[in-house]
Amino acid sequence: MIFVTVGTQLPFDRLINAVDKWAALHGRTDVHAQIATGQAPSHIGFDRSLSPQEFNRRVAECELLIAHAGTGSIFTALEYQRPLIVMPRRADLGEHRNEHQMATAKHFTALAGVKVAMDEDELAFALDHLDSAKTGSKISPWASDELLDAIKGFIGDA
Repeated sequence: MIFVTVGTQLPFDRLINAVDKWAALHGRTDVHAQIATGQAPSHIGFDRSLSPQEFNRRVAECELLIAHAGTGSIFTALEYQRPLIVMPRRADLGEHRNEHQMATAKHFTALAGVKVAMDEDELAFALDHLDSAKTGSKISPWASDELLDAIKGFIGDA
C-alpha cells in the first residue's frame, strides 16, 4: 500500500492530484491519502483526517510514504523505517507562507530511502521507479542523551 499525507494544517492539491493521476494511469488501487481540506481525488482512497493511531497504523503498513515536506511526516517515516518521497509545498504557488519546506526537503535528501520530488514530473518519475526504493533510514522516537544534555545545558545557562 502507498500512503500519502499532506499534514493537518493545509490542503496540498498539487501533490494529491499528481498521485491520483499516477495511480489511475498505472491501475493502482492500493493508494490511500490523508488530504485535509483539499480537493477529493477521483482514483485513490482518502480521508480528510486520521487519528494519530490510525495514521501510525497506515505508516506501519505502507510500502511507501509520500508526504509534503513537514518534519512530522518525515520523522514518522524515519521512525517506522519506511521509504519516503517528499514533495515540498511552494510558497510561490500559494501553498505555504514561506519556502521552509523547500529547505527541509533539501536537508533530508542525504538520508537513505528519502527521495525529493520538486514537482509533479519528478514525483511521477520516482513513483515509476519504485523497484529501486530502498528501506528508509531509522531514527528512534526518543531524543538522544546528547540532545537532552545539550538542552539541559542551554536551559541551565539561560
